[in-house]
Amino acid sequence: METMVATVLIVIIFMVASLIMNSLMAAQVNSNTSPVKERIKKLEYSYMNSQLKLPYQESWNEWEIIMATETHQKIPLVRIEATHTQSKRIVESTIFGHER
Repeated sequence: METMVATVLIVIIFMVASLIMNSLMAAQVNSNTSPVKERIKKLEYSYMNSQLKLPYQESWNEWEIIMATETHQKIPLVRIEATHTQSKRIVESTIFGHER
């Protein structure tokens, strides 16, 4: 009888540990913004080398990316904003002092 109780307790402990680890890994994967930041850097490079015309918009791997020009205190800048379509997470970048 004690063996059965110990076995059930061990199984329950491992199940709970497995669920916690699964939750942590899923959260880590969902919060990883490195791929979209890399894409933004590529778009910045393309813009700086006259390969993109603004305003620019694209859908990329569940992200909506928008590039537009703005002026802030008479300083021209290009604002890049990427919004995840499901989680609504936003990643922003700005290029200062670059006129076209």
